[in-house]
Amino acid sequence: MERRNAWLSYNEEQERELEDVASRYRHFLDAGKTERECVTEIVREAEAAGYEELEAKLSRGETLEVGDKVYTVGMKKIVSLFHIGEDRLEEGMNILCAHIDSPRLDIKQNPLYEDTDLAYLDTHYYGGVKKYQWVALPLAMHGVLVKKDGSVVEVNIGEDEDDPVVYITDLLIHLSGRQMEKKASEVIEGENLDILIGSRPLKDVPDEKKKEAVKENVLKILQDKYGVGEEDFLSAELEIVPAGKARECGLDRSMIAAYGQDDRVCAYTSLLAMLEMEAPKRTSCCLLVDKEEIGSVGATGMQSRFFENSVAEVMEAMGSYSELSLRRALRNSRMLSSDVSAGYDPAFAEAFEKKNTAYLGRGIVLNKFTGARGKSGSNDANAEYVAKVRRIFDDHEVAFQTAELGKVDFGGGGTIAYIAALYGMEVIDSGVAVLSMHAPWEVTSKADVYEAKKAYKAFLLDA
Repeated sequence: MERRNAWLSYNEEQERELEDVASRYRHFLDAGKTERECVTEIVREAEAAGYEELEAKLSRGETLEVGDKVYTVGMKKIVSLFHIGEDRLEEGMNILCAHIDSPRLDIKQNPLYEDTDLAYLDTHYYGGVKKYQWVALPLAMHGVLVKKDGSVVEVNIGEDEDDPVVYITDLLIHLSGRQMEKKASEVIEGENLDILIGSRPLKDVPDEKKKEAVKENVLKILQDKYGVGEEDFLSAELEIVPAGKARECGLDRSMIAAYGQDDRVCAYTSLLAMLEMEAPKRTSCCLLVDKEEIGSVGATGMQSRFFENSVAEVMEAMGSYSELSLRRALRNSRMLSSDVSAGYDPAFAEAFEKKNTAYLGRGIVLNKFTGARGKSGSNDANAEYVAKVRRIFDDHEVAFQTAELGKVDFGGGGTIAYIAALYGMEVIDSGVAVLSMHAPWEVTSKADVYEAKKAYKAFLLDA
């Protein structure tokens, strides 16, 4: 059952729509390199489309009615949007859920040190990374430092053309004979992913600090520019990410190369679908979560009660809340767990089973199950639900394909689908094929990005 390349089916108008979606998506990737930045951009676009903060409405004593559009944010890293439909909420919602965190390097709480006239920041990698991919690249620093008085200092260094970048060194090839004999997982060790941030010593430092004059100069720069001291690292969230903007890829400009496409490609296309909805029959919901790359844990991950609490607040504002009604609403909902899939790469054909793999340019991917080995950690969607989603996509002329995550026993991975399924709702993984997943720069097809937006909108309309 070979699927046709979606590019072959587009007319001129569809190609213009595709390029518009791709352009907006690249802007989102540039604006949102951290979860906090993503939420800021999501809220900006949602408010421009007529959404209002739920807490603001509740504080004014207002209720929710059919047609209302609201959002709620948790700890600036997780966000849910609701477009209230005609059907009672107890009858369920149509939900798009994706994650907005991506693999990266996090600055440790006590990070700054000097060694032989070079200043460094110590890091701890976040999520599944090939550590050797993160060396010898221009890197940027994004995040916040929070002072003891509660004031927040935002940091964004390395993205503007005039900004400096930071860097992780690698051993020169001339001296790397022993290094090249190591396993790939050991070529660069986690404790060696330290960020080079300075080499100029501060002049006229006291004698007791002359051995750390470069470090002192870095601290002076931080104090002069941001008004923060070394102890403010203790309450900071600083993320190291690849520097640079998302780019069109290929001489035919058919692809997008950028950092963080897992899973912001599904998050943004879900958002676009949500913002385009008009007068839904069933309440539409878009849930964009944090912490998926480390197990969906914490107060901003899918395992938290954030979503459940948000739905409870919506039901209360509609005058229909009860514990039983909430449970029925969640049980009767239908979800696309919108996460990326491994795109077939001919350079590594041995890792894929060609009949059951995802191909760039052939549309959105349905993964009936993910997991590892014997489907461990998977949600394995019901056949009846898979058939329903197939019908929706076909009715709306959405290009789609089905896939598994590589060959059996070659590895594996999971998504948030199994967590949502705990409520008893129907869930299936549905996302975009990606090349070089979890690398500092990943590649997607513009056609798949476009088809994902179409698919998510079709699901919201007809699920």
